[in-house]
Amino acid sequence: MRYFFLTFALIVVMVISFFGFRGQMFSGTPLRMFPDMDDQDKIKTQQVSGFFADGMGARKPVAGTVPRGFEPDGTGPSFGNSDSYLDTGVIGDAYGDGMPEELGLNDDNITAFLRHGEERYNISCMPCHGESGNGKGTAAVVGKFSVANLESFPRNEYPDGQMFETISKGKGLMSGYSYNIPVKDRWAIIAYVRALQTARKVPISAEKAQELEAEAAEEKKEAEELEKKTAQPDAATPAPQPAESSSDDSTPAETPADQ
Repeated sequence: MRYFFLTFALIVVMVISFFGFRGQMFSGTPLRMFPDMDDQDKIKTQQVSGFFADGMGARKPVAGTVPRGFEPDGTGPSFGNSDSYLDTGVIGDAYGDGMPEELGLNDDNITAFLRHGEERYNISCMPCHGESGNGKGTAAVVGKFSVANLESFPRNEYPDGQMFETISKGKGLMSGYSYNIPVKDRWAIIAYVRALQTARKVPISAEKAQELEAEAAEEKKEAEELEKKTAQPDAATPAPQPAESSSDDSTPAETPADQ
């Protein structure tokens, strides 16, 4: 029985030793049963660090780092919250046309703006509307549903402001994209769609037409020659001759066994 009390007393002393003095002030290193990441490796501001070869703790920010407080595209203001033509596509009671002045487009940046529109179009629009905007994208072909042909929306019938509203709010089976395409990107997409429509109307020069016709004729000639070559046997290869009959007619021919 006494061993039980001795064991119990020892356990009580151990518990008090480990847990009884928590919160007391002392100069030694505390004994933490559950550290909870109180101590962790880190680099303090403007301090040396042995982790890097040059001993410097402060490092040059990586590409794409933005300062605190900066609002890049993707934040609330970039998705529009005003009644301006830039954010709505409407001027007064009618749809506007043309690119908003707030975009600051000029001869120096219009090419980059169109390339950005092409990039955004290929991500958000091409799966349904197709690479050329003809409405025959992969999703439309596989899903067997009708998609608008963007070539059939000329500016005089479908102004830029109306196209902006369609992208923002959606139409028919198409849902709105105002939640994930910033305002500037929507206008860039519209500019690229207009470029696609214009490119469809540009006539081919006479020199280019002759070049294309010559290439087509050459391809046709090569195809005909290949077809003729495969249809005729090779002259160097002798034609197969019929097998000579054996002079010994006493050997009977093999007959299939009875089933």
